[in-house]
Amino acid sequence: MKVLFYNHTGKVSGAERVLLMILARLDHTRFQSVVLCPHGPLVRMARSFGVRTVPIDSLSARFTARPDRLVKYLASFVRLIRAARAAVRAESPGIVHANSIRAGLVMTAATIGMKVRVVWHVHDLLPRHPLSTAIRIVAVAFARTEIVAVSEAVADAFRGELPRRLAARMRVTVIHNAVDLELFQPNSSKRSTTRRSLEFSEQELLVGTVGQLTPRKGQLELIEAFAEIARDFPTAKLVIVGEALFNRDFQYADALKKAAQQLGVADRVFFLGQREDVPDVTRALDVAVINSRAEPFGLTVVEAMSAGTPVLATAVDGIQEIIEDRSTGWLVKSGDRHSLVEGLRSLLAAPQLRAELSTTALSSVRARFAADRFMSDFHNFYRGVATKLASQPAGQISVQVNQVNLRAD
Repeated sequence: MKVLFYNHTGKVSGAERVLLMILARLDHTRFQSVVLCPHGPLVRMARSFGVRTVPIDSLSARFTARPDRLVKYLASFVRLIRAARAAVRAESPGIVHANSIRAGLVMTAATIGMKVRVVWHVHDLLPRHPLSTAIRIVAVAFARTEIVAVSEAVADAFRGELPRRLAARMRVTVIHNAVDLELFQPNSSKRSTTRRSLEFSEQELLVGTVGQLTPRKGQLELIEAFAEIARDFPTAKLVIVGEALFNRDFQYADALKKAAQQLGVADRVFFLGQREDVPDVTRALDVAVINSRAEPFGLTVVEAMSAGTPVLATAVDGIQEIIEDRSTGWLVKSGDRHSLVEGLRSLLAAPQLRAELSTTALSSVRARFAADRFMSDFHNFYRGVATKLASQPAGQISVQVNQVNLRAD
């Protein structure tokens, strides 16, 4: 069965990394993969797995209350729907897997009248917005749609408060994201090599965060907390991995650097930008911090735990499904500066505590978030979709779509 993955951008972020894991490990004796996306790093990485790619324009659409922008975004949807429909007809795939809400909308509309199953792979928390109810109705109105959520938090947000009759029709399957245990694993030799390449000594305490530079990720508050404890830990350094990707995020990135200057820690805060060696940088840290206000899943949390790096994270959304507080990581209340500062202080001051947390976390990741488990769940899910396809009258088969969220994570 052919599976067409559609991605609205060629950049690589958290959801794209999940897509790449699927592409690399999909059972190619049963599923033939094709990726539909704009030119960019994702194309190159997909091709490295021997997967054929098909070009398509980018989708420009976001939640907004401004009528002028809404009209512009709707026009972008219409253009993409036409192009996607043409691609579906040309490829004649067997499952449509939409790897985001917007991608699901595009492909559901693009395949109207076709005998296909459209999978929405939902990586985001559906926000409170006038359009959200309409999106939910679209998802349940077509019997050929299936929803896969990356966490229970995402599933709950997607279900929302639909009327009971509609909610009963919504088919949501939760498949937690996973990590490549071979790629993200403790390795003292690589840890030392990476530290040397970044010009950090073994004696320095490295605090780090990986993710898109955006207010939701809380890098500004992390810099402020680091500045507060910096005097108590003179060998501590803060590493920030990621870049701005959207709209005002570029102003936010500038504000981060200005904040480090104004707080007197510019010489101890290092902005590394987008990196392709995230596994190496992650295992080089002494503490990985995820200070998000909202987090659909928390892929960087699982990656750090797999790398043997203790995690300090906010107790929000999907993160709470990953970390057991004071056992597999250290949870703090989102937006609570005192809690963040004290969490950093506690972990930096106690190497034995860090070692205990990382050991327990590694065991948890191997049991719950291994790539083999993830792919087993997805293969079972696809087989279920294929069974539904087989029960339909003969005709054109479906497509798999992926729309991606960005991450330096």
